[in-house]
Amino acid sequence: MPIYEYRCQDCGQGFEKLIRNAEEQAALSCPSCGGTRLALQLSVFATHRSSSAAKGDAPQCPAGGPCPTPGACGLN
Repeated sequence: MPIYEYRCQDCGQGFEKLIRNAEEQAALSCPSCGGTRLALQLSVFATHRSSSAAKGDAPQCPAGGPCPTPGACGLN
């Protein structure tokens, strides 16, 4: 069940909606003005990086320490 982002073309309000089936999508309206002229928006997603990855440290070998051959073992 995806969450879609919409923008109302009548009032400009943006909102998100969990759509479970086609009937819900057909009956969708703006929560602000009740308008039905809605534009589906492109969504962005966030990822999490550890603080060590953000510093640009060298990959770590399973045995510990910097990896002398990154990618050779398939883990980096």
